[in-house]
Amino acid sequence: MARPKAEHPPATALRALADGEGRLAVRVTPGARSEGIEIADGRVLVKVRTKPEDGKATAAVIAMLAAALGVPPSRITLLRGATSREKVFSLPSAA
Repeated sequence: MARPKAEHPPATALRALADGEGRLAVRVTPGARSEGIEIADGRVLVKVRTKPEDGKATAAVIAMLAAALGVPPSRITLLRGATSREKVFSLPSAA
């Protein structure tokens, strides 16, 4: 059985939660049953199936954010939280 496609909020909603310098705070749940991005209480919650080992979950989060924003993954940079569930990413400016 095929896995359902991950759900994403609109890119404008994600960009609205970033601060003035383009930093987006994210709460990550690795090893989740389903994947997706959710906005709850003004926070971005990202669930990925990937286990948190050797940065694989962080790479999955970057790929998911990039898909939701419509940018290449190389344009999103992890600023803080490499080994934490609370991460801060730098997003490219909306052009």
